[in-house]
Amino acid sequence: MTDGTDGSTRRGFVGGATAVAATAALGGRAAHAAPRTARAGGRSGGREVAVLGGGVAGLTAAHELAERGFKVTVYERKSALGGKARSMDVPGSAKGGRRPLPGEHGFRFIPGFYRNLPDTLRRIPFPGNRNGCHDNLVASSEVMLARTGGREDIRIPFASIGKPPPVLTPDAFLRMLTAFFETFAKLPAHEIAYFAGRLLVWFTSGEQRRTRTWERVPWFEFTKAARMSANYQQLLAIGITRNIVATKAEVASTKTVATCIEAFLFNALGRGADGEPDRVLNAPTNEAWIDPWVAHLRSLGVEFHTGWGVRDLRLGRGRIAEAVLEDASGARRSVTADHFVSAMPVEHARRTWNAQVRAADPRLARCDGLETDWMTGIQFYLTEPTPIIHGHINHIDSPWSLTSVAQAQYWKGRDFRRDYGDGRVADCLSVDVSEWDRPGILYGKTAKHCTREEVAREVWAQLKAGLNDTGRAVLRDSTLHSWFLDPAVELGGSEATNDEQLLIHPTGTWYNRPEARTAIPNLFLAGDYVAVDIDLATMEGANASARAAVNALLDETGSAAGRCAITPLYRAPEFADLKRQDDVRHRLGLRNVFDLG
Repeated sequence: MTDGTDGSTRRGFVGGATAVAATAALGGRAAHAAPRTARAGGRSGGREVAVLGGGVAGLTAAHELAERGFKVTVYERKSALGGKARSMDVPGSAKGGRRPLPGEHGFRFIPGFYRNLPDTLRRIPFPGNRNGCHDNLVASSEVMLARTGGREDIRIPFASIGKPPPVLTPDAFLRMLTAFFETFAKLPAHEIAYFAGRLLVWFTSGEQRRTRTWERVPWFEFTKAARMSANYQQLLAIGITRNIVATKAEVASTKTVATCIEAFLFNALGRGADGEPDRVLNAPTNEAWIDPWVAHLRSLGVEFHTGWGVRDLRLGRGRIAEAVLEDASGARRSVTADHFVSAMPVEHARRTWNAQVRAADPRLARCDGLETDWMTGIQFYLTEPTPIIHGHINHIDSPWSLTSVAQAQYWKGRDFRRDYGDGRVADCLSVDVSEWDRPGILYGKTAKHCTREEVAREVWAQLKAGLNDTGRAVLRDSTLHSWFLDPAVELGGSEATNDEQLLIHPTGTWYNRPEARTAIPNLFLAGDYVAVDIDLATMEGANASARAAVNALLDETGSAAGRCAITPLYRAPEFADLKRQDDVRHRLGLRNVFDLG
Protein backbone atom coordinates (compact mmCIF):
# COMPACT_ATOMS: atom_id res chain seq x y z
CA MET A 1 0.00 0.00 0.00
CA THR A 2 1.22 3.51 -0.75
CA ASP A 3 1.72 6.34 1.73
CA GLY A 4 -1.62 7.82 0.67
CA THR A 5 -0.18 10.36 -1.74
CA ASP A 6 0.52 8.28 -4.81
CA GLY A 7 -2.85 7.45 -6.31
CA SER A 8 -1.32 5.91 -9.41
CA THR A 9 -0.72 2.64 -7.60
CA ARG A 10 -4.47 2.27 -6.99
CA ARG A 11 -5.68 2.58 -10.55
CA GLY A 12 -6.23 -1.12 -11.04
CA PHE A 13 -9.03 -3.15 -9.56
CA VAL A 14 -7.42 -4.48 -6.44
CA GLY A 15 -9.03 -6.55 -3.86
CA GLY A 16 -8.65 -8.86 -1.03
CA ALA A 17 -10.26 -12.11 -0.55
CA THR A 18 -11.92 -13.81 2.19
CA ALA A 19 -10.88 -16.33 4.48
CA VAL A 20 -8.93 -19.34 3.97
CA ALA A 21 -10.38 -22.47 5.28
CA ALA A 22 -8.33 -24.90 7.17
CA THR A 23 -8.42 -28.36 5.84
CA ALA A 24 -6.39 -30.19 8.41
CA ALA A 25 -8.37 -32.67 10.47
CA LEU A 26 -10.18 -30.41 12.91
CA GLY A 27 -12.64 -32.60 14.61
CA GLY A 28 -12.29 -32.06 18.34
CA ARG A 29 -8.74 -30.66 18.24
CA ALA A 30 -8.33 -28.01 20.92
CA ALA A 31 -6.35 -24.78 20.65
CA HIS A 32 -3.45 -26.21 22.63
CA ALA A 33 -3.01 -29.05 20.13
CA ALA A 34 0.30 -28.75 18.32
CA PRO A 35 -0.25 -27.16 14.92
CA ARG A 36 1.37 -28.51 11.79
CA THR A 37 4.69 -26.78 11.12
CA ALA A 38 4.18 -24.07 8.50
CA ARG A 39 6.55 -23.77 5.61
CA ALA A 40 9.08 -21.05 6.13
CA GLY A 41 10.07 -18.50 3.53
CA GLY A 42 9.83 -18.63 -0.25
CA ARG A 43 6.88 -19.78 -2.27
CA SER A 44 4.56 -22.41 -0.92
CA GLY A 45 2.94 -24.90 -3.23
CA GLY A 46 0.52 -26.07 -0.54
CA ARG A 47 -3.10 -26.52 -1.59
CA GLU A 48 -4.92 -26.12 1.73
CA VAL A 49 -6.63 -22.79 2.29
CA ALA A 50 -8.54 -21.55 5.31
CA VAL A 51 -11.07 -18.85 4.48
CA LEU A 52 -11.91 -16.90 7.61
CA GLY A 53 -15.36 -15.51 7.01
CA GLY A 54 -18.41 -16.83 5.20
CA GLY A 55 -19.92 -13.68 3.70
CA VAL A 56 -19.85 -12.66 0.03
CA ALA A 57 -16.08 -12.15 0.07
CA GLY A 58 -15.38 -15.49 1.75
CA LEU A 59 -17.74 -17.51 -0.41
CA THR A 60 -16.32 -15.86 -3.55
CA ALA A 61 -12.77 -16.73 -2.51
CA ALA A 62 -13.81 -20.31 -1.75
CA HIS A 63 -15.54 -20.53 -5.15
CA GLU A 64 -12.54 -19.31 -7.13
CA LEU A 65 -10.07 -21.44 -5.18
CA ALA A 66 -12.14 -24.63 -5.34
CA GLU A 67 -12.52 -24.27 -9.10
CA ARG A 68 -8.71 -24.18 -9.28
CA GLY A 69 -8.25 -27.37 -7.30
CA PHE A 70 -7.50 -26.00 -3.83
CA LYS A 71 -8.80 -27.72 -0.73
CA VAL A 72 -10.85 -25.04 0.99
CA THR A 73 -12.47 -24.78 4.40
CA VAL A 74 -14.62 -21.79 5.32
CA TYR A 75 -15.01 -20.66 8.92
CA GLU A 76 -17.89 -18.32 9.78
CA ARG A 77 -18.52 -16.84 13.23
CA LYS A 78 -22.29 -16.67 12.71
CA SER A 79 -24.52 -19.73 12.69
CA ALA A 80 -25.40 -19.07 9.04
CA LEU A 81 -23.45 -18.30 5.85
CA GLY A 82 -23.89 -15.31 3.57
CA GLY A 83 -22.87 -12.47 5.90
CA LYS A 84 -24.90 -9.28 5.63
CA ALA A 85 -26.30 -10.50 2.29
CA ARG A 86 -28.16 -13.47 3.74
CA SER A 87 -31.86 -13.69 4.46
CA MET A 88 -33.03 -15.26 7.71
CA ASP A 89 -36.11 -16.89 9.17
CA VAL A 90 -38.33 -14.87 11.49
CA PRO A 91 -38.56 -17.05 14.62
CA GLY A 92 -41.97 -18.52 15.41
CA SER A 93 -43.63 -17.14 12.27
CA ALA A 94 -44.29 -20.37 10.34
CA LYS A 95 -47.66 -22.10 10.57
CA GLY A 96 -49.61 -24.68 8.60
CA GLY A 97 -46.56 -26.16 6.90
CA ARG A 98 -45.44 -22.83 5.46
CA ARG A 99 -41.93 -21.44 5.56
CA PRO A 100 -41.07 -18.81 8.16
CA LEU A 101 -41.44 -15.18 7.15
CA PRO A 102 -38.21 -14.02 5.46
CA GLY A 103 -36.17 -11.39 7.29
CA GLU A 104 -32.88 -9.79 6.32
CA HIS A 105 -30.11 -7.45 7.43
CA GLY A 106 -31.12 -5.18 4.56
CA PHE A 107 -32.76 -5.45 1.15
CA ARG A 108 -30.81 -6.56 -1.92
CA PHE A 109 -29.87 -4.07 -4.60
CA ILE A 110 -27.78 -5.27 -7.55
CA PRO A 111 -27.31 -2.49 -10.13
CA GLY A 112 -26.20 -3.19 -13.66
CA PHE A 113 -22.81 -1.57 -13.17
CA TYR A 114 -21.85 -4.54 -10.98
CA ARG A 115 -19.83 -6.79 -13.29
CA ASN A 116 -17.92 -9.20 -11.05
CA LEU A 117 -20.72 -10.36 -8.77
CA PRO A 118 -23.02 -11.09 -11.76
CA ASP A 119 -20.27 -13.27 -13.24
CA THR A 120 -20.25 -15.30 -10.04
CA LEU A 121 -24.06 -15.54 -10.09
CA ARG A 122 -23.91 -17.03 -13.58
CA ARG A 123 -21.60 -19.76 -12.33
CA ILE A 124 -23.92 -20.92 -9.53
CA PRO A 125 -26.27 -23.62 -10.88
CA PHE A 126 -29.97 -23.11 -10.26
CA PRO A 127 -32.67 -25.57 -11.40
CA GLY A 128 -34.33 -24.47 -14.64
CA ASN A 129 -32.05 -21.45 -15.14
CA ARG A 130 -29.73 -21.37 -18.13
CA ASN A 131 -27.61 -18.67 -16.49
CA GLY A 132 -27.71 -20.00 -12.97
CA CYS A 133 -28.61 -17.64 -10.14
CA HIS A 134 -28.14 -14.68 -12.47
CA ASP A 135 -31.51 -15.50 -14.00
CA ASN A 136 -33.06 -14.80 -10.59
CA LEU A 137 -32.34 -11.09 -11.00
CA VAL A 138 -35.41 -8.96 -11.72
CA ALA A 139 -35.22 -5.40 -13.01
CA SER A 140 -37.10 -2.51 -11.44
CA SER A 141 -38.64 0.08 -13.73
CA GLU A 142 -38.37 3.26 -11.64
CA VAL A 143 -37.12 4.91 -8.47
CA MET A 144 -38.95 7.39 -6.26
CA LEU A 145 -37.84 10.16 -3.92
CA ALA A 146 -40.64 10.40 -1.35
CA ARG A 147 -41.06 13.94 0.00
CA THR A 148 -42.83 15.18 3.11
CA GLY A 149 -44.65 18.39 4.01
CA GLY A 150 -46.91 18.30 0.95
CA ARG A 151 -44.01 18.44 -1.50
CA GLU A 152 -44.50 16.41 -4.64
CA ASP A 153 -42.81 13.03 -4.78
CA ILE A 154 -40.22 12.64 -7.52
CA ARG A 155 -40.70 9.50 -9.63
CA ILE A 156 -38.00 8.69 -12.14
CA PRO A 157 -38.82 5.94 -14.66
CA PHE A 158 -35.55 4.53 -15.98
CA ALA A 159 -36.97 4.61 -19.51
CA SER A 160 -37.33 8.38 -19.18
CA ILE A 161 -33.60 8.93 -19.25
CA GLY A 162 -33.91 8.75 -22.99
CA LYS A 163 -31.54 7.87 -25.79
CA PRO A 164 -27.95 8.77 -24.92
CA PRO A 165 -25.95 10.97 -27.27
CA PRO A 166 -23.93 8.89 -29.74
CA VAL A 167 -20.75 10.75 -28.75
CA LEU A 168 -20.42 12.04 -25.21
CA THR A 169 -18.81 15.42 -25.69
CA PRO A 170 -18.68 17.81 -22.71
CA ASP A 171 -21.43 19.93 -24.30
CA ALA A 172 -23.66 16.92 -24.95
CA PHE A 173 -23.02 15.71 -21.41
CA LEU A 174 -24.13 19.04 -19.91
CA ARG A 175 -27.24 19.21 -22.11
CA MET A 176 -28.23 15.68 -21.14
CA LEU A 177 -27.79 16.29 -17.41
CA THR A 178 -29.51 19.65 -17.52
CA ALA A 179 -32.54 18.20 -19.32
CA PHE A 180 -32.75 15.37 -16.80
CA PHE A 181 -32.63 17.61 -13.73
CA GLU A 182 -35.02 20.14 -15.24
CA THR A 183 -37.53 17.33 -15.67
CA PHE A 184 -37.24 15.74 -12.24
CA ALA A 185 -35.37 17.88 -9.72
CA LYS A 186 -37.61 20.96 -9.68
CA LEU A 187 -34.64 23.17 -8.84
CA PRO A 188 -33.74 26.70 -10.00
CA ALA A 189 -32.03 26.76 -13.39
CA HIS A 190 -28.77 28.18 -12.04
CA GLU A 191 -28.50 25.39 -9.43
CA ILE A 192 -29.12 22.72 -12.05
CA ALA A 193 -26.48 24.25 -14.31
CA TYR A 194 -23.99 24.43 -11.47
CA PHE A 195 -24.50 20.83 -10.36
CA ALA A 196 -24.22 19.56 -13.93
CA GLY A 197 -20.99 21.51 -14.24
CA ARG A 198 -19.61 19.95 -11.07
CA LEU A 199 -20.34 16.49 -12.43
CA LEU A 200 -18.53 17.41 -15.64
CA VAL A 201 -15.51 18.39 -13.54
CA TRP A 202 -15.55 14.96 -11.92
CA PHE A 203 -16.06 13.04 -15.16
CA THR A 204 -13.08 14.78 -16.77
CA SER A 205 -10.80 14.65 -13.72
CA GLY A 206 -7.78 12.38 -14.07
CA GLU A 207 -7.00 9.64 -11.60
CA GLN A 208 -4.37 11.79 -9.90
CA ARG A 209 -6.86 14.56 -9.10
CA ARG A 210 -9.56 12.08 -8.12
CA THR A 211 -7.34 10.28 -5.64
CA ARG A 212 -5.13 13.08 -4.37
CA THR A 213 -7.60 15.98 -4.33
CA TRP A 214 -11.24 14.92 -4.51
CA GLU A 215 -10.70 12.13 -1.97
CA ARG A 216 -9.88 14.87 0.53
CA VAL A 217 -12.86 17.11 -0.33
CA PRO A 218 -16.29 16.50 1.27
CA TRP A 219 -19.17 16.05 -1.17
CA PHE A 220 -21.04 18.92 0.51
CA GLU A 221 -18.12 21.22 -0.25
CA PHE A 222 -17.53 19.90 -3.79
CA THR A 223 -21.14 20.63 -4.72
CA LYS A 224 -21.09 24.00 -2.90
CA ALA A 225 -24.28 22.91 -1.16
CA ALA A 226 -23.95 25.48 1.63
CA ARG A 227 -24.55 28.25 -0.94
CA MET A 228 -27.60 26.61 -2.49
CA SER A 229 -31.27 26.19 -1.67
CA ALA A 230 -32.54 23.77 0.96
CA ASN A 231 -34.00 21.64 -1.84
CA TYR A 232 -30.62 21.44 -3.58
CA GLN A 233 -28.97 20.43 -0.33
CA GLN A 234 -31.55 17.75 0.43
CA LEU A 235 -31.80 16.26 -3.06
CA LEU A 236 -28.24 16.45 -4.34
CA ALA A 237 -26.04 16.51 -1.25
CA ILE A 238 -27.51 15.20 1.98
CA GLY A 239 -29.99 12.64 0.62
CA ILE A 240 -27.57 11.07 -1.82
CA THR A 241 -24.88 10.49 0.77
CA ARG A 242 -26.75 9.60 3.96
CA ASN A 243 -29.45 7.42 2.42
CA ILE A 244 -27.20 5.60 -0.05
CA VAL A 245 -23.67 5.49 1.38
CA ALA A 246 -24.65 6.00 5.06
CA THR A 247 -22.20 8.89 5.42
CA LYS A 248 -22.93 12.52 6.21
CA ALA A 249 -22.50 14.80 3.19
CA GLU A 250 -20.37 17.18 5.25
CA VAL A 251 -17.66 14.51 5.60
CA ALA A 252 -18.31 12.02 2.78
CA SER A 253 -15.49 11.69 0.26
CA THR A 254 -16.24 13.25 -3.12
CA LYS A 255 -14.27 10.41 -4.70
CA THR A 256 -16.62 7.80 -3.24
CA VAL A 257 -19.90 9.62 -3.91
CA ALA A 258 -18.98 10.78 -7.42
CA THR A 259 -17.65 7.34 -8.39
CA CYS A 260 -21.06 5.92 -7.45
CA ILE A 261 -22.93 8.60 -9.41
CA GLU A 262 -20.68 8.08 -12.44
CA ALA A 263 -21.32 4.34 -12.40
CA PHE A 264 -25.10 4.82 -12.10
CA LEU A 265 -25.17 7.33 -14.92
CA PHE A 266 -23.25 5.17 -17.36
CA ASN A 267 -25.43 2.23 -16.32
CA ALA A 268 -28.56 4.25 -17.13
CA LEU A 269 -27.03 5.15 -20.50
CA GLY A 270 -26.47 1.46 -21.23
CA ARG A 271 -22.70 1.70 -21.23
CA GLY A 272 -20.57 -1.07 -19.82
CA ALA A 273 -23.46 -2.55 -17.87
CA ASP A 274 -24.49 -6.10 -17.02
CA GLY A 275 -28.14 -5.08 -16.93
CA GLU A 276 -30.64 -2.49 -15.76
CA PRO A 277 -29.73 0.15 -13.14
CA ASP A 278 -31.91 -1.34 -10.39
CA ARG A 279 -32.26 -5.08 -9.89
CA VAL A 280 -33.46 -7.26 -7.04
CA LEU A 281 -33.88 -11.01 -6.56
CA ASN A 282 -37.05 -12.94 -7.36
CA ALA A 283 -37.15 -14.63 -3.95
CA PRO A 284 -35.64 -14.26 -0.47
CA THR A 285 -31.87 -14.04 -0.84
CA ASN A 286 -31.05 -17.44 0.59
CA GLU A 287 -33.54 -19.16 -1.69
CA ALA A 288 -32.46 -17.31 -4.81
CA TRP A 289 -28.72 -17.20 -4.22
CA ILE A 290 -26.98 -18.12 -0.94
CA ASP A 291 -28.31 -21.66 -0.43
CA PRO A 292 -27.65 -22.71 -4.05
CA TRP A 293 -24.18 -21.17 -3.77
CA VAL A 294 -23.30 -23.10 -0.63
CA ALA A 295 -24.64 -26.31 -2.18
CA HIS A 296 -22.50 -25.73 -5.28
CA LEU A 297 -19.40 -25.06 -3.19
CA ARG A 298 -19.98 -28.27 -1.25
CA SER A 299 -20.12 -30.12 -4.56
CA LEU A 300 -16.69 -28.65 -5.33
CA GLY A 301 -15.34 -30.05 -2.07
CA VAL A 302 -15.53 -26.93 0.10
CA GLU A 303 -16.08 -27.63 3.81
CA PHE A 304 -17.87 -25.27 6.20
CA HIS A 305 -17.73 -24.63 9.93
CA THR A 306 -20.35 -22.18 11.19
CA GLY A 307 -20.35 -20.71 14.67
CA TRP A 308 -16.54 -20.59 14.60
CA GLY A 309 -15.15 -17.12 15.34
CA VAL A 310 -11.52 -16.13 14.78
CA ARG A 311 -9.77 -14.99 17.95
CA ASP A 312 -6.13 -14.73 16.86
CA LEU A 313 -3.67 -15.27 14.02
CA ARG A 314 -0.34 -16.63 15.19
CA LEU A 315 2.90 -16.03 13.38
CA GLY A 316 5.75 -18.52 13.00
CA ARG A 317 8.83 -18.21 10.79
CA GLY A 318 7.38 -15.17 9.07
CA ARG A 319 4.12 -16.85 8.09
CA ILE A 320 0.72 -17.45 9.65
CA ALA A 321 1.28 -20.74 11.44
CA GLU A 322 -2.22 -21.13 12.84
CA ALA A 323 -5.50 -19.38 13.42
CA VAL A 324 -7.08 -19.70 16.85
CA LEU A 325 -10.86 -19.94 16.66
CA GLU A 326 -13.66 -20.44 19.16
CA ASP A 327 -16.31 -22.92 18.10
CA ALA A 328 -20.02 -22.82 18.81
CA SER A 329 -19.52 -24.57 22.16
CA GLY A 330 -16.94 -22.03 23.30
CA ALA A 331 -13.99 -24.39 22.90
CA ARG A 332 -10.76 -23.03 21.45
CA ARG A 333 -9.63 -24.64 18.20
CA SER A 334 -6.32 -24.50 16.36
CA VAL A 335 -6.64 -24.27 12.58
CA THR A 336 -3.64 -24.79 10.35
CA ALA A 337 -3.44 -24.37 6.59
CA ASP A 338 -0.96 -23.50 3.87
CA HIS A 339 -2.72 -20.18 3.20
CA PHE A 340 -5.20 -17.98 5.02
CA VAL A 341 -7.71 -15.63 3.46
CA SER A 342 -9.09 -13.17 6.00
CA ALA A 343 -12.56 -12.40 4.67
CA MET A 344 -14.17 -10.82 7.71
CA PRO A 345 -15.57 -7.28 7.94
CA VAL A 346 -12.82 -4.85 8.87
CA GLU A 347 -14.11 -4.18 12.40
CA HIS A 348 -13.77 -7.91 13.13
CA ALA A 349 -10.68 -8.66 11.03
CA ARG A 350 -8.44 -6.07 12.66
CA ARG A 351 -9.13 -7.52 16.11
CA THR A 352 -7.39 -10.72 14.98
CA TRP A 353 -4.15 -8.96 14.01
CA ASN A 354 -1.98 -9.16 17.10
CA ALA A 355 1.21 -7.18 17.68
CA GLN A 356 3.37 -9.77 15.90
CA VAL A 357 1.15 -9.80 12.83
CA ARG A 358 1.07 -6.00 12.72
CA ALA A 359 4.84 -5.86 13.08
CA ALA A 360 5.20 -8.26 10.15
CA ASP A 361 3.04 -5.95 8.00
CA PRO A 362 2.94 -2.42 9.49
CA ARG A 363 0.50 -1.36 6.76
CA LEU A 364 -2.28 -3.27 8.54
CA ALA A 365 -2.31 -0.59 11.23
CA ARG A 366 -3.84 1.82 8.73
CA CYS A 367 -7.05 -0.21 8.85
CA ASP A 368 -7.55 1.14 12.36
CA GLY A 369 -8.36 4.43 10.64
CA LEU A 370 -11.29 2.93 8.71
CA GLU A 371 -14.72 3.78 10.09
CA THR A 372 -18.02 1.93 10.28
CA ASP A 373 -21.55 3.07 11.08
CA TRP A 374 -25.05 1.65 11.35
CA MET A 375 -27.13 0.84 8.26
CA THR A 376 -29.60 -1.80 9.32
CA GLY A 377 -32.84 -3.27 8.05
CA ILE A 378 -36.34 -3.73 9.41
CA GLN A 379 -39.12 -5.54 7.58
CA PHE A 380 -42.84 -4.78 7.86
CA TYR A 381 -45.19 -7.65 6.96
CA LEU A 382 -48.50 -6.50 5.49
CA THR A 383 -51.80 -8.30 5.04
CA GLU A 384 -52.41 -6.67 1.65
CA PRO A 385 -50.15 -6.35 -1.41
CA THR A 386 -48.50 -2.92 -1.26
CA PRO A 387 -46.48 -2.38 -4.43
CA ILE A 388 -45.97 1.37 -3.90
CA ILE A 389 -43.79 1.62 -7.01
CA HIS A 390 -41.92 -0.94 -9.10
CA GLY A 391 -38.57 -0.04 -7.59
CA HIS A 392 -36.79 1.36 -4.56
CA ILE A 393 -37.96 4.40 -2.62
CA ASN A 394 -35.62 6.95 -1.10
CA HIS A 395 -37.49 8.64 1.77
CA ILE A 396 -35.23 11.60 1.33
CA ASP A 397 -36.78 13.83 4.02
CA SER A 398 -37.01 11.17 6.72
CA PRO A 399 -34.98 11.97 9.86
CA TRP A 400 -33.64 8.41 9.97
CA SER A 401 -32.65 8.35 6.26
CA LEU A 402 -34.93 5.52 5.19
CA THR A 403 -34.94 3.61 1.91
CA SER A 404 -37.44 0.87 1.13
CA VAL A 405 -38.78 -1.61 -1.40
CA ALA A 406 -42.01 -3.65 -1.54
CA GLN A 407 -40.83 -7.17 -2.29
CA ALA A 408 -43.77 -9.45 -3.10
CA GLN A 409 -44.23 -7.86 -6.54
CA TYR A 410 -40.86 -9.33 -7.58
CA TRP A 411 -41.42 -12.84 -6.25
CA LYS A 412 -43.50 -14.05 -9.18
CA GLY A 413 -43.03 -17.74 -8.57
CA ARG A 414 -44.28 -17.47 -5.02
CA ASP A 415 -47.58 -16.74 -3.35
CA PHE A 416 -46.76 -14.97 -0.11
CA ARG A 417 -49.89 -16.06 1.75
CA ARG A 418 -49.52 -19.65 0.57
CA ASP A 419 -45.77 -20.00 1.09
CA TYR A 420 -44.79 -17.92 4.15
CA GLY A 421 -45.87 -17.21 7.69
CA ASP A 422 -49.36 -17.90 8.97
CA GLY A 423 -51.24 -17.41 5.69
CA ARG A 424 -52.24 -13.81 6.34
CA VAL A 425 -49.13 -11.94 5.14
CA ALA A 426 -49.31 -10.78 1.51
CA ASP A 427 -46.28 -8.50 1.25
CA CYS A 428 -43.03 -7.44 2.87
CA LEU A 429 -41.95 -3.80 2.92
CA SER A 430 -38.21 -4.01 3.54
CA VAL A 431 -36.63 -0.83 4.94
CA ASP A 432 -33.02 0.20 5.51
CA VAL A 433 -32.34 2.67 8.34
CA SER A 434 -29.16 4.67 7.70
CA GLU A 435 -29.32 7.34 10.44
CA TRP A 436 -29.30 6.12 14.04
CA ASP A 437 -28.09 9.28 15.78
CA ARG A 438 -30.81 11.80 14.91
CA PRO A 439 -34.08 12.28 16.85
CA GLY A 440 -37.22 10.86 15.28
CA ILE A 441 -40.70 12.31 14.94
CA LEU A 442 -42.61 10.18 17.47
CA TYR A 443 -40.48 10.00 20.59
CA GLY A 444 -37.89 12.71 19.96
CA LYS A 445 -35.16 10.12 20.52
CA THR A 446 -32.40 8.75 18.33
CA ALA A 447 -32.81 5.19 17.14
CA LYS A 448 -29.96 4.07 19.39
CA HIS A 449 -31.87 5.33 22.42
CA CYS A 450 -35.13 3.60 21.47
CA THR A 451 -36.31 0.11 22.31
CA ARG A 452 -36.83 -2.30 19.43
CA GLU A 453 -40.57 -1.66 19.59
CA GLU A 454 -40.04 2.09 19.52
CA VAL A 455 -37.74 1.76 16.49
CA ALA A 456 -40.46 -0.17 14.65
CA ARG A 457 -43.16 2.40 15.51
CA GLU A 458 -40.88 5.31 14.61
CA VAL A 459 -39.85 3.88 11.24
CA TRP A 460 -43.49 3.08 10.42
CA ALA A 461 -44.45 6.68 11.30
CA GLN A 462 -41.68 8.13 9.12
CA LEU A 463 -42.72 5.90 6.21
CA LYS A 464 -46.30 7.12 6.49
CA ALA A 465 -45.14 10.73 6.74
CA GLY A 466 -43.52 10.42 3.33
CA LEU A 467 -46.08 8.21 1.58
CA ASN A 468 -49.42 9.31 3.06
CA ASP A 469 -48.93 13.08 3.12
CA THR A 470 -50.84 13.74 -0.11
CA GLY A 471 -54.11 12.46 1.33
CA ARG A 472 -53.79 8.95 -0.08
CA ALA A 473 -53.44 6.20 2.54
CA VAL A 474 -50.66 4.17 0.96
CA LEU A 475 -49.76 2.58 4.29
CA ARG A 476 -52.53 1.74 6.77
CA ASP A 477 -52.10 0.55 10.34
CA SER A 478 -54.85 -2.01 9.84
CA THR A 479 -52.70 -3.90 7.29
CA LEU A 480 -49.60 -4.14 9.51
CA HIS A 481 -49.28 -7.75 10.59
CA SER A 482 -45.85 -7.73 12.25
CA TRP A 483 -42.27 -6.54 11.89
CA PHE A 484 -38.73 -7.90 12.17
CA LEU A 485 -35.62 -5.92 13.13
CA ASP A 486 -32.17 -7.29 12.37
CA PRO A 487 -31.10 -9.27 15.47
CA ALA A 488 -27.53 -7.96 15.09
CA VAL A 489 -28.84 -4.76 16.71
CA GLU A 490 -29.21 -4.81 20.48
CA LEU A 491 -31.18 -1.96 22.04
CA GLY A 492 -32.64 -1.09 25.40
CA GLY A 493 -29.57 -1.83 27.52
CA SER A 494 -26.92 0.49 28.90
CA GLU A 495 -25.40 0.83 25.44
CA ALA A 496 -26.79 0.10 21.99
CA THR A 497 -24.66 -2.28 19.91
CA ASN A 498 -24.64 -3.46 16.31
CA ASP A 499 -22.67 -6.58 15.43
CA GLU A 500 -22.95 -6.01 11.66
CA GLN A 501 -21.98 -2.49 10.74
CA LEU A 502 -21.22 -0.87 7.39
CA LEU A 503 -17.93 0.60 6.22
CA ILE A 504 -18.38 4.33 5.61
CA HIS A 505 -16.34 6.73 3.53
CA PRO A 506 -15.28 9.99 5.18
CA THR A 507 -12.66 12.05 3.39
CA GLY A 508 -9.14 10.66 3.39
CA THR A 509 -10.02 7.11 4.40
CA TRP A 510 -9.21 5.70 0.94
CA TYR A 511 -5.56 5.93 1.92
CA ASN A 512 -6.20 3.50 4.77
CA ARG A 513 -7.70 0.83 2.53
CA PRO A 514 -5.33 -2.17 2.21
CA GLU A 515 -4.42 -4.23 -0.81
CA ALA A 516 -5.42 -7.89 -1.00
CA ARG A 517 -1.84 -9.05 -0.64
CA THR A 518 -0.11 -8.51 2.69
CA ALA A 519 3.59 -8.59 3.58
CA ILE A 520 2.95 -11.96 5.22
CA PRO A 521 3.34 -14.41 2.32
CA ASN A 522 0.45 -16.71 3.23
CA LEU A 523 -2.07 -14.11 4.47
CA PHE A 524 -4.48 -12.44 2.04
CA LEU A 525 -7.29 -9.97 2.64
CA ALA A 526 -10.78 -9.91 1.18
CA GLY A 527 -13.79 -7.80 2.03
CA ASP A 528 -15.50 -4.57 1.07
CA TYR A 529 -12.84 -2.55 2.94
CA VAL A 530 -10.06 -3.70 0.62
CA ALA A 531 -9.10 -1.14 -2.03
CA VAL A 532 -11.02 -1.90 -5.20
CA ASP A 533 -12.19 0.12 -8.16
CA ILE A 534 -15.79 0.53 -7.01
CA ASP A 535 -14.60 2.25 -3.79
CA LEU A 536 -18.03 1.99 -2.12
CA ALA A 537 -18.63 -0.79 0.45
CA THR A 538 -20.77 -3.18 -1.59
CA MET A 539 -21.24 -6.85 -2.45
CA GLU A 540 -19.50 -6.04 -5.72
CA GLY A 541 -16.50 -4.71 -3.84
CA ALA A 542 -16.42 -7.80 -1.62
CA ASN A 543 -16.56 -10.05 -4.68
CA ALA A 544 -13.85 -8.16 -6.57
CA SER A 545 -11.57 -8.10 -3.53
CA ALA A 546 -11.89 -11.87 -3.15
CA ARG A 547 -10.86 -12.33 -6.77
CA ALA A 548 -7.83 -10.11 -6.15
CA ALA A 549 -6.93 -12.11 -3.04
CA VAL A 550 -7.11 -15.37 -4.96
CA ASN A 551 -4.94 -13.94 -7.73
CA ALA A 552 -2.38 -12.87 -5.14
CA LEU A 553 -2.43 -16.36 -3.64
CA LEU A 554 -1.95 -17.90 -7.09
CA ASP A 555 1.00 -15.60 -7.71
CA GLU A 556 2.52 -16.51 -4.35
CA THR A 557 2.26 -20.23 -5.05
CA GLY A 558 3.48 -19.92 -8.64
CA SER A 559 0.29 -21.60 -9.78
CA ALA A 560 -0.28 -22.17 -13.47
CA ALA A 561 -4.05 -21.85 -12.96
CA GLY A 562 -5.84 -19.06 -14.76
CA ARG A 563 -6.24 -15.83 -12.83
CA CYS A 564 -9.64 -14.52 -11.79
CA ALA A 565 -11.06 -11.94 -14.17
CA ILE A 566 -11.64 -8.60 -12.42
CA THR A 567 -13.76 -6.16 -14.41
CA PRO A 568 -13.30 -2.47 -13.55
CA LEU A 569 -16.00 0.17 -13.67
CA TYR A 570 -16.79 1.59 -17.10
CA ARG A 571 -14.78 4.60 -18.25
CA ALA A 572 -16.06 6.71 -21.15
CA PRO A 573 -13.47 6.66 -23.98
CA GLU A 574 -14.58 10.14 -25.08
CA PHE A 575 -13.23 11.58 -21.82
CA ALA A 576 -9.91 9.73 -21.86
CA ASP A 577 -7.93 12.55 -23.51
CA LEU A 578 -9.46 15.15 -21.21
CA LYS A 579 -8.50 13.03 -18.19
CA ARG A 580 -4.94 12.62 -19.41
CA GLN A 581 -4.72 16.38 -19.91
CA ASP A 582 -6.11 16.88 -16.43
CA ASP A 583 -3.35 14.72 -14.96
CA VAL A 584 -0.86 17.14 -16.50
CA ARG A 585 -2.79 20.15 -15.17
CA HIS A 586 -2.91 18.56 -11.73
CA ARG A 587 0.86 18.06 -11.68
CA LEU A 588 1.26 21.74 -12.63
CA GLY A 589 -1.04 22.82 -9.81
CA LEU A 590 -3.81 23.95 -12.18
CA ARG A 591 -7.56 23.43 -11.83
CA ASN A 592 -9.54 21.07 -14.01
CA VAL A 593 -10.27 22.93 -17.24
CA PHE A 594 -14.05 22.91 -16.49
CA ASP A 595 -13.66 23.90 -12.84
CA LEU A 596 -14.75 27.52 -12.65
CA GLY A 597 -14.21 27.71 -8.92
